[in-house]
Amino acid sequence: MLLITAEQVHEICRYPDLVNALEESHKQAPADLKDMLMTSVQPEPEPDNHMLIRAAWSHGNALGLKTAAVFPGNRTRSTLPVIHAAYTLFDGRTGVPSATIDGTSLTYYKTAGDSALGGKLLARKGISRMAMIGAGAMAPHLIRAHCEIQETIREVVIWNRTESKAQELAESLKISSVSIRATDDLEFAVRQAELLSSATMTTDPIIRGEWLSDGTHLDLIGAFTIDMREADDDAIRRARVFVDSRKTTIGEIGEITIPIETGVMSESDVLADLYQLCSGTAKGRDSDNEITLFKNGGGGHLDLMTAQFIFKSVQKST
Repeated sequence: MLLITAEQVHEICRYPDLVNALEESHKQAPADLKDMLMTSVQPEPEPDNHMLIRAAWSHGNALGLKTAAVFPGNRTRSTLPVIHAAYTLFDGRTGVPSATIDGTSLTYYKTAGDSALGGKLLARKGISRMAMIGAGAMAPHLIRAHCEIQETIREVVIWNRTESKAQELAESLKISSVSIRATDDLEFAVRQAELLSSATMTTDPIIRGEWLSDGTHLDLIGAFTIDMREADDDAIRRARVFVDSRKTTIGEIGEITIPIETGVMSESDVLADLYQLCSGTAKGRDSDNEITLFKNGGGGHLDLMTAQFIFKSVQKST
């Protein structure tokens, strides 16, 4: 069994290659891949902490299990990441363990690759301005992923509740031909963006639909529980809505579930997921003027797809 470290994951994962692999993996029927999620919430005195257990099984191919500890308080009381995780990959024919992979780095690349694939399929061609809402551990990965897939991006604006963290990220992140700066004006960041990526821990919406410009692609990552949202009802009403997986978002994540429950949208207003978009059974963007909203819900299937990409890449290099 291979032990694949965070350093190896960072070396292997180039976003164009990873996004292509994720796109190919989504061409299989979703029925061929079982995806399960169990969430354990830590009781008082730290109810915000979560242990997430995600499992997926690709029939006759591979299966895997990720255990992740989500501790939001790490943002303020230490320099540690919010998420720590470990991933175990098994052979789908024999059940033999194939690899243990650093799950934290895998999660970064899986999440950013998921969003970048959504952007590849749904964002307008030739966009030049991106906004990043949130400056946590995911933010640099999302910025890099989108910039490597949307090669025409020339400007990135970062907003964070704590402005100094946005400034630190802007100063530390270097991408060729891309200007990166911080702003303390959330409305400005949203209004000027052609691609808006949001990865925050907010439970109440902070992105207002009235701020969105025509043609914007909205990439929502942060909400991962049933009571979390980053965008308000107006954003849902104005946008054509897509998700990475119907199974792991509808009824599971507040970003989509709350608007359905309150009558803002219906389940049929979720126009397609990545399985449908990648297989060509559903259309993505219809025009340059429409707003597209992509909910990145994650899910064990994406962990498994990313783990297989990493494992196969290590095998080729040895």
